[in-house]
Amino acid sequence: MRLDDIVIPDSPAARAALEVATAYCSPALLNHSVRSYLWAASYAEPNGIGFDAELLYVSALLHDIGLVKEFDSHTVPFEEAGGHVAWVFGAAAGWPAERRTRASEVIVRHMWDRVDVTEDPEGHLLELATGLDISGRRPEAWPAALRAEVLGRLPRLDLGKEFTACFQDQAERKPGSTAGQAVGSGIAGRIAANPLEAAEQA
Repeated sequence: MRLDDIVIPDSPAARAALEVATAYCSPALLNHSVRSYLWAASYAEPNGIGFDAELLYVSALLHDIGLVKEFDSHTVPFEEAGGHVAWVFGAAAGWPAERRTRASEVIVRHMWDRVDVTEDPEGHLLELATGLDISGRRPEAWPAALRAEVLGRLPRLDLGKEFTACFQDQAERKPGSTAGQAVGSGIAGRIAANPLEAAEQA
């Protein structure tokens, strides 16, 4: 599979999600969000996973919106804050309540250790994709040529440094959150050791 083989949804909601992410995310976080969709979608086809491309794309673009200062919450984990933003976004996009809830679920579940593909294929795919992009989990599941092509088109920039700082800040304010747990389990080291970081610097 090549990068240009991956279908990018072109619905009004998809275009609006990209506009929102571009307006509020840093360049590194924006590239991460787009890459997360690309990793997810490119994993799905060879593994026989059917998915709703628009739902996955919107969820991927908004999955870290709770980390940016305008939507950061001091009361709930960042992924729950992002899920609420997605629900409101879906309402503005004219999505029915069930679809808004699905987007929220996908975003919340991307921080789970494992999402059952039979129960939530979009959540499963986003969890795998973000695991690769942030922690470097299972890079062998994506062809080396595709990994190089995606990183060439959407470079990581200073994602590792920025994301580590965001999670450490979340952990200090919300130690019981999933971000707090991730910091406690050594996510900073996993980010630094991510082979995608090394590949880009080579």
